[in-house]
Amino acid sequence: MTAPSEAPHVTFERRGRVGLITLNRPERLNAWSPDMARLVRDRIEQCNEDPAVGAVVLTGAGRGFCSGADLRRDRSADGGRRPAAEGEPLTAFMQRSKPLIAAINGPAIGVGFTLTLCCDLRIASENARVSMRFVRIGLTPELGSTFILPQVTGLGAAAEMILTGRIIDAQEALRIGAVNRVVPHEQLLDTAVALGEEIAFNPNHHVRWAKGLLYANAANDNLRSVLRAEDEIFGQAARSEAFAEAGRAFAEKRDPNFHA
Repeated sequence: MTAPSEAPHVTFERRGRVGLITLNRPERLNAWSPDMARLVRDRIEQCNEDPAVGAVVLTGAGRGFCSGADLRRDRSADGGRRPAAEGEPLTAFMQRSKPLIAAINGPAIGVGFTLTLCCDLRIASENARVSMRFVRIGLTPELGSTFILPQVTGLGAAAEMILTGRIIDAQEALRIGAVNRVVPHEQLLDTAVALGEEIAFNPNHHVRWAKGLLYANAANDNLRSVLRAEDEIFGQAARSEAFAEAGRAFAEKRDPNFHA
């Protein structure tokens, strides 16, 4: 008798021009594992390479988004002492990818929360709970969260989250700016996909150019450098077919079609 195959830890589907990636270990509140990390990266790269996908939504199956590292299997997110980093860090990879929207459907704890910080936008269900839980379990923050979180919430709110390890609810996360908005639980996925479709309507190259400028310039204190980078990309955009199509659409009083 053949044993039933284990369900994949990550699932993928397309909804229009939006890729939907779902963490799929609901019996463990989608606890993070090395296999899950590899699959998430693979699915995002699949979307990066597909011109029919303009944005990606990341969510969790069942009651949770991600409850943190699977400490039942590993004593840290990477299985103990971390080896020297090999290849591109997940944070850098996600920042150079197509726009990523975290649809936080429940608890996002530890790496579950820092994973959302690697996304560009965060929409939370009213059932969501988030925490920088690391110090409460004898670990320290990772995935660049000590850099990103203060940029998102301000230093004071980030310090309180990081140093206490406290779990906060969705409304508190919204108040401090850790999420962009909070919606009723049953509307979460539709809201996230609709936002993804709004982004994906725009020309792929220009969205990724704009995202690249955003992350390159967010912590750049040299205004002249920022202006030079913007001018270089603006010049390329002004010579693009997408810009020409936008002009034609305006003259013809119609919506532009950037994906013909």
